[in-house]
Amino acid sequence: MSEYIERPSPNHDQRSRPISMIVLHYTDMLSAEEAIERLCDPAAGVSAHYLVTKSGEVVRMVPEERRAWHAGRSYWRGLTNVNDDSIGIEIDNPGHSNGYEPFPDAQVEAVVRLVADIKQRHHITRGNVVGHSDVAPARKRDPGELFPWGQLARLRLALPRPTKNLMDPCWTEAGFLLALERFGYDVSDKMAAIIAFQRRFRPELIDGEIDAECRMILLALLLPRPQGDE
Repeated sequence: MSEYIERPSPNHDQRSRPISMIVLHYTDMLSAEEAIERLCDPAAGVSAHYLVTKSGEVVRMVPEERRAWHAGRSYWRGLTNVNDDSIGIEIDNPGHSNGYEPFPDAQVEAVVRLVADIKQRHHITRGNVVGHSDVAPARKRDPGELFPWGQLARLRLALPRPTKNLMDPCWTEAGFLLALERFGYDVSDKMAAIIAFQRRFRPELIDGEIDAECRMILLALLLPRPQGDE
């Protein structure tokens, strides 16, 4: 991609690890401009590499080679403090705090183009294109259950929700949590980890309960090639 609105943020520093992840967020604020101002405010101490507006404009704030401050205390697949490893994309949306709403088509299309470009340039795997709630389940809910992960999955930009050849492994709660940790989640807060998993892979029912459907989805995700409606 070459068409960006440049709004440089001073909030960045040096990476200590190579880029291997993309983390998607929502802004959780009432307007894109309000979010941009905060992400560029030295006193706020937060930032992101990109912000995508509702109309599909892409704002670039931090160079990719620098570490933006978007994920906070986080964990994914053995990596802590994933700011070191990731590119952060903020998506303009009021979030659960301010009247959470669906993401407009133009915005989703822009996110898809941006993710595809970053993923290709940095050779990022589908399993490392994640939401903020995936890497910080005890603290965050974004980009939330309305985000159309399926559109990204159909373009092989994220893991699909498995729908084929599902089998229930009949894990105990401890077995499910062990599998969830193996997949990538921090399970130190058990309920938060289950809810984050559901928000991402079973968004129509987020109840924190481990049921057969959750077990089947997770088992399929642990297979070498999860099969969904791609």
